[in-house]
Formats: sequence, structure tokens, C-alpha cells
Amino acid sequence: MYNAITDVPGIKVGHYTDREAVTGCTVILCERGVLGGVDVRGSAPGTRETDSLRPMSVHAIVHAILLSGGSAFGLDAAGGVVRYLEERGYGLDVGVARVPIVPAAILFDLRLGNPKVRPGIEEGYKACLQAGGGEVEEGCVGAGTGACVGKILGPERMTKSGIGTASQKVFGDVVVGAIVAVNAIGDVVDPESGGVIAGPRADGAGFLRTVELLKEGKGWRPPPRTNTTIGVVATNARLDKDEVNKLAQMAYGGLALAIRPVGTMGDGDAIFALSVGDIEADLTMVGSVACEVVANAVVSAVSKAISLGGIPAARDVAVARR
Repeated sequence: MYNAITDVPGIKVGHYTDREAVTGCTVILCERGVLGGVDVRGSAPGTRETDSLRPMSVHAIVHAILLSGGSAFGLDAAGGVVRYLEERGYGLDVGVARVPIVPAAILFDLRLGNPKVRPGIEEGYKACLQAGGGEVEEGCVGAGTGACVGKILGPERMTKSGIGTASQKVFGDVVVGAIVAVNAIGDVVDPESGGVIAGPRADGAGFLRTVELLKEGKGWRPPPRTNTTIGVVATNARLDKDEVNKLAQMAYGGLALAIRPVGTMGDGDAIFALSVGDIEADLTMVGSVACEVVANAVVSAVSKAISLGGIPAARDVAVARR
């Protein structure tokens, strides 16, 4: 076990990272096709091919999920994933061709680095070339390269975030894993204690609490629609189409455990779910574990982040506080 989404058999992860432009993308490969679901609760989401995953649609098999920076421009990177899969003979057989199904979601990172540089087809393809099992690099890589949190007081007070992953093996051989790119308006908190791990930076050192600032009406700036937490949860439990969508819905609860506030009018959150195995398991149990691993992945995203693009990471703010 690597405490990563790649602990789920058949899942591979690859990053493309541009530290100079402060952007990137992450691909979660499941080339042979698995059942997928999605829960989009963001008020301003940027997504591709999510409708086909919903319970009332005909098709729900996916061959990869793309998470990308670059705002709406970053959706182009999914084309590179499609090209990679087609070249290797993966995709939905429609008789005259195999069509890879690659749902995607993006986050806004244009404020950092170079806003004219965004992940595109070549970058999505390169992320696939890097994909593999085992350990997954976390922090300011891939879709998390330009991610930040604690934005209620504006860019000058926010804290650097990134992408994180986590997993658990439970009840025999059931494995649940998640990977999350955290670019939220709110704070990231310890799910157990509620203490702020990363949020709007206070004068001098330490963090303020976004919810308290909202209650007091202090420093409120109507946030632009430039914030999104996006991720994927996967399991080797056998689920049907309705159940995999329910898994995505339950996994979203992990964001509520670790991000406060979550799902605001300025966030565009989306969580994908994948059922890649054939182990019989209770959905309530699997969903409850998914909630935990998503929360752990969120905490890991800010804990592994480094200062970048002029924005200090939580680890550096903590040093200043001591």
C-alpha cells in the first residue's frame, strides 16, 4: 500500500507539471474501461463528458479521468489523453473506431505564473506517458501546481495548496483511494480537531478562519468564480451505475470534513468515482471510507505543497508562527 489511489488495482496516475508557468494537469488512467460516476456541486464548474456518467444516461464506461489547471482552456488537455488511448487501441468500440471516453474537470490557476500558458493536447499526452502505479507525487505538481486556498481576503493573503492522494484497505481486500486537487476559497482543516492547516494568512503569522471572517463581515470581497476542488475516488468494489454515482456523492462529504466553507458560490467542485473491481461490498461502508480518504487527500495536498509563484505554503507559514 502506497497510501495512494494507485493502491486500487488497475489505476495509474501521471502528471504534467510546468513550475515556471505554474500550471499542469493530472491523468488517472483505467485504460480497459471501468464504470464511472460523478457528483458536480460547484456553482461554476468547468467539466467535460460528465453527462454520460449520470444514472439516466446510456453509457458510463470511462477509460481515463483528467484533472487540469488552465481554467476552461485546460479542458483541451483531455484531447491528448484521447489520442494516447486511441494509439494504444483503447476505447469504446463503435464498429468503425474505438472512441476513448475521458471525462475531465478544470481549476482556475491563471493568476499565478503565466496566464497565457495552459495545459493542452500535448501536455495531456505527456501526462499519460508519465502514468504508472505505485507512489504518486503530491503537492505542487500536475493539476495542483497552481492551486491555492484561503482566498477570502484576496490573492495577497492566500496560501499555496496542491494535489494530494490517500487510500485505505478495509474489510478484507476492499481498497478505496482518492486523489484531489485543492483550489478552494475556504480553509483546509484537520478533520479530527478542526484546527486550520491552511487558510487566509493573518498579519504577521498564522491563519484566520474564513467562516469567522464571513460572520463578522470583515474583509469580505465577493470572490470571482475562480476556485475549484476536483478529484477522483476509486474502489475495487463491484458497483452498478446508480451505486457508483452514489459513491461520488458520499465521497464529496470528505471535502466538507476538510474544507470550510465548502461548495460556495465561488467554488466549482466536482468529484468523479470509479468502480474498477469485482469484490462484493456494502456501498454504505465503501462510501464512508471514501469520505475519509478524500478528506485525507485534501490534507495531504496542502501538507505536501511548497511555496511557489510568490504564494507561501502552509509549512512556511507554520515556521513563521513558531
